[in-house]
This record gives sequence, C-alpha cells and structure tokens, in this order.
Amino acid sequence: MTDLQTQSEKDFIEGCNKIQALRQEIVKSIIGQNKVVDEMIIGLLAGGHTLIEGVPGLGKTLLVRTMAKAAGSEFRRIQFTPDLMPSDITGHTMFDTKNNQFRIRRGPIFCNFLLADEINRAPAKTQAALLESMQELQVTIEGKSLILEPPFLVMATQNPIEQEGTYPLPQAQTDRFLFKIFISYPTADDELQIVTGTTDKQTGDGLNTSMIQPVLATEDVLKLQQLAANMTIDKEVASYVVRIVRTTRSWNGIDYGAGPRGGINLLRAARGNALLNSRNYVIPDDVKGVAMPVLRHRIKLSADLEIEGYSPDDVIAELLENVEAPRL
Repeated sequence: MTDLQTQSEKDFIEGCNKIQALRQEIVKSIIGQNKVVDEMIIGLLAGGHTLIEGVPGLGKTLLVRTMAKAAGSEFRRIQFTPDLMPSDITGHTMFDTKNNQFRIRRGPIFCNFLLADEINRAPAKTQAALLESMQELQVTIEGKSLILEPPFLVMATQNPIEQEGTYPLPQAQTDRFLFKIFISYPTADDELQIVTGTTDKQTGDGLNTSMIQPVLATEDVLKLQQLAANMTIDKEVASYVVRIVRTTRSWNGIDYGAGPRGGINLLRAARGNALLNSRNYVIPDDVKGVAMPVLRHRIKLSADLEIEGYSPDDVIAELLENVEAPRL
C-alpha cells in the first residue's frame, strides 16, 4: 500500500467520523426527525440546495439554524415577505458621500448557509433573485458579477401552497433544488420531549440552539464535499440512475418527468448517501434512498391521478419497484 493510499484512507475515515459528529450534534436540537436530518446532511455532502416543506411550527427554521451552527460556517437568514425586493437579497449600489463615489453594498446572500425562510411568501420576481446565485454561484449587481465563496448552500423553507398568502415556486426555480424534503408532525413521545424541553427554565418560545457546538469548519465542509465528489461510481449504477429518470418521462400518469438535471442530482445525492453510511462507493440502495426527495418536485402528475388522491411519492415508489436495479 502506497503512502498516497494510506493518506486517502485516513482522510476517508476522518471524514466519516466528522459526519457522524455533525449528525449527533444536530439531533440534540432536532427531535424525532432523523430522516429529515439525514437528508439535510446528504444535501450538504452533495453540495446541493434544499427546499424544506411543512406546515408552520414544525421546526424548519430551527433545523437549518442548527445545521449551520454545527457546521461552523457563516449563516444568514432572510425572511421572505410579499414586499421583499430582489436588491434586499443580493445587494445594491449606493453613493458614498465620504469618498464621492458609488460602491456596492452586499446583501445577506453573501454567506455560506443562506436560510430563505418561507420563500413562497414572496412574489416570483423576488424568488428569481436566487436563481443566478443557486446555479452560477455568483451575483450580478449593476452589471458587475460577484463570486459567492464556497461552500454556498440555499436552504429554503416553505409552507404548503394551500396556506393563505403563499405563491407557488416556478418550476425553473424548484428544479435548482437538489432535494425537496417534507417535514411532518412528530410522534406523541417526541412531541412531549419537545414541549417539555422547550419550556424547561425558558421564557418564550424562541429557537434555542445554545447547546449546539460547531463540530466542523468551512474547510471541513469543502473536504467532505470533495470526498463525495471523488467517490467511485460503477457504470451499472450510473445506468440505473439514467433509467429511473428516463422512466419518469414515459410513466403512465406523469404529464412530464425529470430532465437531465434530475439524473445529475440523483447521482450526486446517492454519493452523499453512501458517504453518510461510511462507504466510498455507491450501491443501488443509495440511489433508491434519495430518489423521493430528488424527484418529487421534478415530475408533474396528470389531473386524473391528482383527483384520485395520488402523490408524486406514490408514483415514484411504484416506478422504483418496476425499474430493475443492477446486481453488484
């Protein structure tokens, strides 16, 4: 075994340990949402933006704030409202009377972790302000392009569109999200733990993350993302990913399926899933494990299926059962 191989193995083991430390830190604050926590970590490892949906009061904001603090990276929060302007996100130019010249005032988007809270409460023009930054990792202000330093991740929360005062996100924007994660009500035991823990010797109902300690630094996040990017991908697994995505385009009951970006993100997420499970190679179960959050916002069901009460998850589950997985 060469010194390079030995170092590579050490880096992998060290990376896996840091991932588990990150997970253990997050679940100190996020109770009873282990699947959601795992999906958030996978999104971080894959370097993808995440959309979190759930009714108000389920801890969406707390989840993102906790993860940002545990990851030890710069965090900013934007509360989306109907009167929010694009310049409130990206920044704008202003005249500096002291120096008698214009200068750029950078907006809150210049950070590592951006929490776009209740993103669907702002109109489409403001939502679109995130598109360039999410795809190109840059912001254009008055014709000047400014680079967003990596890692840059948008973690957006939204309430279901049935809630009053919300706007559905345009498809062009939702497709930029690696994951769409659903957060649901906790179990009775978990809810009891949440209620008693939140009210014990505390006033108000504020988000308490004081017990969360940073277990990573910005450099660690970049190294973990690189570990995932360097992971071995068998051609059969890549072919399996492509077959799943292509099947969404011809499946009965789907008006339109996922595009090539869906396949790219499915493979990226599968690598993150493998790394979360301390493996340096991807297996078909890694693909299946992330297919729901990767594809649920990239397909449109027919009106007949929607009337019958089917959800995208129902159709994806059936589809996965019918696409043959490779035997490795």
